[in-house]
Amino acid sequence: MRQTFDESTDPSFGPRHVPLIRQAMAQQGLDGFLVPHEDEHQNEYLPAANDRLAWATGFTGSAGAAVILKDKAAVFVDGRYTLQVRDQVDTGLFEIRDLVEGGVPAYLESAAGRGQRIGYDPRLHSPDALSRLRDAAAKAGAELVAVNDNPLDRAWGQSRPPQPQAPVVPHALEFAGEESSAKRARVGQLVGGKGGDAAVLTAPASIAWLFNVRGGDVIRSPLPIGQAILAKDGTARLFLDPAKVTPDLPAWLGNQVRLETPDDLPAALAELKGKSVVVDPAQSSAWYFDTLAEAGASVIRAEDPCALPRACKNAVEIEGARRAHVRDGAALTRFLHWVATDGQQSPPDEIEAVTRLEGFREATGALKDLSFDTIAGAASNGAIVHYRPTQRLNKRTEQGSLLLIDSGAQYLDGTTDVTRTVAIGEPSAEMRERFTLVLKGHLALAAVRFPAGTTGSAIDVLARQALWMHGLDYDHGTGHGVGSYLGVHEGPQRISKAPNSVALRPGMILSNEPGYYKEGGYGIRIENLQVVTEAEPIPGGERPMHGFETLTLAPIDRRLIVADMLTPAERAQLDAYHARVRDQIGPLLEPEVRAWLEAVTEPL
Repeated sequence: MRQTFDESTDPSFGPRHVPLIRQAMAQQGLDGFLVPHEDEHQNEYLPAANDRLAWATGFTGSAGAAVILKDKAAVFVDGRYTLQVRDQVDTGLFEIRDLVEGGVPAYLESAAGRGQRIGYDPRLHSPDALSRLRDAAAKAGAELVAVNDNPLDRAWGQSRPPQPQAPVVPHALEFAGEESSAKRARVGQLVGGKGGDAAVLTAPASIAWLFNVRGGDVIRSPLPIGQAILAKDGTARLFLDPAKVTPDLPAWLGNQVRLETPDDLPAALAELKGKSVVVDPAQSSAWYFDTLAEAGASVIRAEDPCALPRACKNAVEIEGARRAHVRDGAALTRFLHWVATDGQQSPPDEIEAVTRLEGFREATGALKDLSFDTIAGAASNGAIVHYRPTQRLNKRTEQGSLLLIDSGAQYLDGTTDVTRTVAIGEPSAEMRERFTLVLKGHLALAAVRFPAGTTGSAIDVLARQALWMHGLDYDHGTGHGVGSYLGVHEGPQRISKAPNSVALRPGMILSNEPGYYKEGGYGIRIENLQVVTEAEPIPGGERPMHGFETLTLAPIDRRLIVADMLTPAERAQLDAYHARVRDQIGPLLEPEVRAWLEAVTEPL
């Protein structure tokens, strides 16, 4: 099994570890310390050695923060984790606060004391975030203090896991679709166009994409941890731990890329004196800005120049994504058949469901890893948006309940992410109604046509409208970008209520995942991945339009659909989707599974 079901933390972490952190703070003359979730590379999914927030508090979500003061402490989470955080964190020690509404700045403004020194590690915070935190601390009469010796790391000490050293390997052109030299020349021109002589790159996904390499330093993502300096002429310096450099890597990189170690990075940054250097304030920590400023470089704050080119997949990557989704869809369909047959007679528990699904993916012979730990939420656990089953929390499905299963896989030719909600036994009328409302939003977002320049925030309402008309909503984004054998969450594009200035462009892959969650009852989510395309011209239309091609192929549980709630156009759309599933997945299946698929994808 790739996925395990052990608890990686528990609520005792806070009472055990916070006193050690406070002791280390006192030794440095600090009255408080800021603990972000992000590590030195702003990773969402963290190596164990960098999961500082989990060690300090017990909270393992992919977004959050903590503030530890001498006499009080708080943990901050967004709407996805409001249930999870209370299960994992000692609420007698930590106050639970909203990460988005007010967040850490509002807490500092009210909780910090006059004259207090609040420490932070400049390698872990973006400069923009620090600016807001400084302003908030100043309003309280406190001061933010940069520390070179992180008191949390000191407290963690010898029990801290080692840094990962996964091999960095070439990613073949048959999957990448473009030579690294061509990418570097193209991105170098973008750097020059912004007035830069060079760019500092710290995001693992950018390192992997730009140099056509993959690694394994970040859990569930084939990403290498490292840094790079890209000159505007396309030459580069790549900083990797020597233990991760495989024998064929230097030749693969070529003579325009100089391999160096992370220890060489400070001197390399110092050599940029007098140069104009592009650095992304959202991806690179304040340490880089401070170091470059001390070296006498001129810093240009701009988005990572690899981010947008990486998001717009080329034709080879898109075709690879199609192949990966057919392969993955066959595995998922075998799993859904098992749930619909054996799983109805003997309802499985969550761990059994996860194990079965992973087994079907493993049987493809192409699985490199999961793209994230599978979320299998039975009944009330389905209402916990980012739930992960453990031996302690494991729940068995029951007749008349729902099973929400959100999963994905990493293949050399593509990354998948799909959610299906299935009925165990006979679903209630309320379950069917709310499932159909979620489905209506999913179909609306899949079918939309939009002019060039449209952002994801402009179309998010389509996925929510049917729910809103019934006084319902969900507290997460509707769509995130997905990489090509990279991270399952990829920017800069997204579909969300939150404002986003990045237009959706052809080649971008995004999820379409509206949901509904009844606390203590059940959860519903329907998720497909879809790629932005140049849509067919609309008769009589005056502007070129974009649209979506759905990549994910797996049946949607018709037992949960109230057909009369769908318009004729929505019925036709779902029937057409199910016909695609039959045609593309059916030939890969065993006769028994294929017969079941044909039955469950018949027209409504």
